[in-house]
Amino acid sequence: MKTFNLPTRAFVNKFIPKTKFFEKAQVNSKLQQEFSDAIVRITWAYKLAENTINISGTKNVEELQIFNMKLKNKTIPKNVLKVIDKAIPFAILYTFEFEDDFAYGITIKENAEQRYFFSEWNQELLFDFTGNTIEHIYQKTIKLFIKNKTGLTVKNQNFEELLEKEKKIATLEKEISTLQKKVRTEKQFNKQVAFNKALKSKQKEKENLQNDN
Repeated sequence: MKTFNLPTRAFVNKFIPKTKFFEKAQVNSKLQQEFSDAIVRITWAYKLAENTINISGTKNVEELQIFNMKLKNKTIPKNVLKVIDKAIPFAILYTFEFEDDFAYGITIKENAEQRYFFSEWNQELLFDFTGNTIEHIYQKTIKLFIKNKTGLTVKNQNFEELLEKEKKIATLEKEISTLQKKVRTEKQFNKQVAFNKALKSKQKEKENLQNDN
């Protein structure tokens, strides 16, 4: 299990039965099977809260939990994470393990929406669990994932504005991928030219967002 430089009091190391999530999130049989197929073991590894690291929580982020997920295959089970995040009211940083490989993930809970950020497999991230509040630590952690994913400069950036910028980049990346496919497969020259023009426009828009720091 991945370890972090945190006070001893923050170390929980408590096994959580999968059935606990079934009870809290009303999981159907199909999702229960996904849990079984994807997860070997779920461990509540650390608890970052006022009584464990002497940093106060806020109304928005009272605590930050770190869960270790030992996987049966090298695929991050997003549907399973959605169930866990629905069942647990606190923010969660995930560490994933499959044999000797590892990865990280975190969720942003925005109303009914759950947005996920993941590292690459075996990519070490330099987490900094210091801050004025637990919310500050949580936001710094998410900024680390965004920087890793997009290359955006995140230091001193307004958190909400940064999230909006990341969301726009994610949308543009989907549009760029769709247009690239159309450019490759379109047989009519005129349409191919039009798709290529739109593609370059979207790529430029993404580049401008990434450089607008």
